[in-house]
Amino acid sequence: MTQAQWFRRVVKPALFISALMPLTWLVYGAFTDQLSANPLDDITDETGTWTLRFIVITLSITPLRRITGWNQLLQLRRMFGLFAFFYGSLHFFTYLYFDKFFEWNEILADIPKRPFILAGFTAFSLMIPLAATSTDRITKWMGGKRWQLLHRLIYITAIAGVIHYLWLVKADTQRPLTYGAIVAVLLLYRVWEWASKRMAKLGQKEKGEIIV
Repeated sequence: MTQAQWFRRVVKPALFISALMPLTWLVYGAFTDQLSANPLDDITDETGTWTLRFIVITLSITPLRRITGWNQLLQLRRMFGLFAFFYGSLHFFTYLYFDKFFEWNEILADIPKRPFILAGFTAFSLMIPLAATSTDRITKWMGGKRWQLLHRLIYITAIAGVIHYLWLVKADTQRPLTYGAIVAVLLLYRVWEWASKRMAKLGQKEKGEIIV
């Protein structure tokens, strides 16, 4: 078995199953009464936290691939991005149904009082077009440049997700600030990479003008 086959047949399926474990644990805990005295909070917190984790993991794929040269990592980017949307959907549905019972008037009235809801809704809304355009067929139809431009929304999604988490917690801000620091590093890497390419192009252009 080649390295590519090993990655596709073993590594990727193993990571897919691992990504389902948080949901498996929540379902198991709910049926075996192993959640806390407030299981709704457990479900809301866990699905929200794993949404942000998968967003961070998705953002990490490109830097890791460029640093390590392991191009097969790109095969995981879509999968992890869709898992971020999956857990984000569970998080959002938990709030809409179990917390608010689809009482839209109450939800709208809740937003000014709890701004973290607006930040979370922004993050989730931006993930919808990313998930909807994740297939190869749509990517080909959109064209590479337009697809890449659209999927830069994940940067705003990550920032909004961190803000949502930070505004949600009242005292212990260590975890959201940690995620915020990781997101900042991943975004700064992209800024540095863009600036490096820009400077390289300008250097080549100036060199060409001198030669001419």
